[in-house]
Amino acid sequence: MNEELGGLEDKVTQVIALCDALRAENHRLRDRVDALEDEKRALAERMSTARTRLEGLMDRLPPE
Repeated sequence: MNEELGGLEDKVTQVIALCDALRAENHRLRDRVDALEDEKRALAERMSTARTRLEGLMDRLPPE
């Protein structure tokens, strides 16, 4: 009986450790997603600015 309880205790300890590891990984992944979303927004803003500048330059070109 004590062996069974000891084995069960070991398994519960392993499950708790796995949950902790998964929780930490999930936190890291959420942080990474947030960083990538910020980078995506910044790049979209830069592309919009570049597009506006190019359109302005094209408007200043003489007609063919």
